[in-house]
Parts: sequence; structure tokens; C-alpha cells
Amino acid sequence: MAWDRTKGTPEPIRLLNRVKERENGEPLVSILEVAPKVKILRPQVIPYVRETIAKMCQEAAERLPENMYLGLVEGWRPLERQQRIYDHFWQCALEAFPDRSFSSLRRTVCRYIAPTDQKAPPGHCTGAAVDVHLVNDQNEPYDVSSPLTGFGAAATYALGLSETALKNRSILVETMLSVGFSNCRDEWWHYSWGDAGWAVRTNQDSCPYGLISLERSLYFHLEKEHEETTKARQNPFLPSA
Repeated sequence: MAWDRTKGTPEPIRLLNRVKERENGEPLVSILEVAPKVKILRPQVIPYVRETIAKMCQEAAERLPENMYLGLVEGWRPLERQQRIYDHFWQCALEAFPDRSFSSLRRTVCRYIAPTDQKAPPGHCTGAAVDVHLVNDQNEPYDVSSPLTGFGAAATYALGLSETALKNRSILVETMLSVGFSNCRDEWWHYSWGDAGWAVRTNQDSCPYGLISLERSLYFHLEKEHEETTKARQNPFLPSA
């Protein structure tokens, strides 16, 4: 995968773990209420994020060109969902790279899904991170990847994108950055503010958000939906994906 390594900031786990957590107590809020211009793109999405994040998403949605909408793919995650995704990726990596060492597999998996066994909590579990796409009024995605596919297109500053894909991806990136989000350079769709990832990317020594929980009754049915969709996902590390 070719990408411009001069852009974006690496965020190794050792640096994430050095960030001092200074939880400010800001609540999770419904993005449906605080950011009505944001579209929910998947039935298993738990539509909650920190209040500041919801307001920033609304502002980003308002800044997009006409006929472009911000679509939420993932917001806050409970730790059990984070671990479920991690376990799925681990099994996929084992299948795709059976001859790799444990440390090599862990580096590959941790590039795309944060582990739950570290001092720094995963961004989604703090309510600070969102995964977003650009869609039209029918929730159909705009091209941000062609002719690349799968993880070959994941790096935010991937090289070799078509003119259309590069234009659309640039609109998303620039809009999200313009309202204060930081981007994970390994995932064009992942943005955050206030978590350890944001702190590393913006050279801060502390962050205002740590792990936060939500009343389970608000998302229990969505976890069942997520369990089923995870089982049906293709292996992202294989060419067929």
C-alpha cells in the first residue's frame, strides 16, 4: 500500500499510554438530538458520543457542500463491542497470515482496531471518536477510494486515488479537520477529539476524556445486531475483501 508518510501523525501504543487522562465528566448525548444533520448509516450504530463531539459533527455536516451528508458508521462503543471487533480481526489475521509471529500479527491488528488491554482506552470507548462517511440524500456513499479497495485504500493519504475519489476524500478530511477533529492517518474514516489518540496527534500531554459507560438498556438490542453483523463480515486482510 502506497501512501504519503509526510502527512498525518503516527500514534504508537507507547505514546498513547503516556497521555495523562483528566476526565472532565462531560456526558454522552444522543447524536440524533444534538446533530440532526448527521445520518446514521448502520442499524447497529449506538448513536451516542460526548456532547462536544456531537456538536462538532453537526458543524461539520453544516459545512459540507450541497447534496453531501455526513454519515455516522460508529460512535461510542462499549468495551465488549471493542473486544468483539478485536477478536474478529485477530481471527482474520490468523487466517490471512498463518506464518506470522504473534508480535507481527498484533501490530497488524492494532493498526486498525485498538486493544482493550492498554492504559490508554480505545477512542470509541471514550465517546471521543467517530467513524464517518460521505453520502448523498439516499445514504449512498460517495467514492473516496477507487481504484483502490479494502485496506489498500484505508490510509488517509493513500496514493493512486482517482481524481473523483481524491476530491471527495479531501472534502471529508478537510471538513472534519476544519471543525477541530484530528484524523487517524491509517483510517480515512476515523476522527476524534479529546481522547489519547487526539492528544498524540496534536502533541498534547493530557486528554479530557477517558472510558465512559452508557445505560445498557439504551443499546442492548444494538449489541445483538452487532454480534450478527460481525459474524457475517468478510476477512479484511484477504484479497477478496
